[in-house]
Amino acid sequence: MVEEGKPAPDFELTSDAGERVKLSSLRGKPLVLYFYPKDDTPGCTTQACGIRDDYSEFSDRGAVVLGVSPDDEVSHVRFKEKYSLPFALLADPEHEVAEEYGVWKERNLYGKKSMGIERSTFVIDADGNVSKVMRRVKPDTHAADVLAALT
Repeated sequence: MVEEGKPAPDFELTSDAGERVKLSSLRGKPLVLYFYPKDDTPGCTTQACGIRDDYSEFSDRGAVVLGVSPDDEVSHVRFKEKYSLPFALLADPEHEVAEEYGVWKERNLYGKKSMGIERSTFVIDADGNVSKVMRRVKPDTHAADVLAALT
């Protein structure tokens, strides 16, 4: 389980740009790593657009923002282009990173059980340590909540 004050588990995933992104290569800046269930769904769109709308504040704080979902790179490209998202989206189709971060959970929707992402965010400091764990975040207040955690 990922804990505040401990090193963030390293990983390498493919971005919407087709590049391999390794978490440990981003040290030196604060990082916002947010996990979301699915591209172009209402809650996920609200969450992503909230970050987009406040992106200058994230940039002013030197933060790198990475969104992670089980969707593939092609889906990420469409989602990113449709909403002009200024940050990278990473594909975790086998949900290995989601499992490592403890956000791959059983969900119950209208009595139907399935596995999926628990909408969660991890704020990682410039040294690669987790400074804030935010679980079951609300899409409409997510950006403001994360910005408050970055101060």
